[in-house]
Amino acid sequence: MVYNVVKLLHVLAVIFWLGGMAYTLFFVRPALACLPPPLRLQTLRGLLARFLGAVLAAILIALASGAWMLADVASQVRATGGSLNIPPAWHLMAGLGVVMAAIYFYVRYALFARLNAAVERADWPAGAQVAATLRTWVGVNLVLGVLIVAAVLL
Repeated sequence: MVYNVVKLLHVLAVIFWLGGMAYTLFFVRPALACLPPPLRLQTLRGLLARFLGAVLAAILIALASGAWMLADVASQVRATGGSLNIPPAWHLMAGLGVVMAAIYFYVRYALFARLNAAVERADWPAGAQVAATLRTWVGVNLVLGVLIVAAVLL
């Protein structure tokens, strides 16, 4: 039962993270395009501040629950004297999950900081450049997340 609850938390965290990235890329960004640059970048900054904070919690839950589930499976195998044979999709999920987390930290603590600075200086061209870079990295992370889901489910 505990394993199932941890797995549910893991899946919900991933759904939140991937769904948030998809929503941001496919709906929020195009909707903001009709706004003048100052308002667009100020709004984007506010949205991302809230989203990136919530995503940090989702990432920590996903990583911690994933590590816990791997440790639980390993301890069960060890307790029965069996040999641990982790499926390749689990290796891919763990490895790419860490890569996705690293991209998140780059987006949150490097790119978002640059966006904040550009907005504070009212440097709209620099802010637009950073926003484009943010969009690229969020897109990369979304693709990686979809690849992980496909690898695990197929």
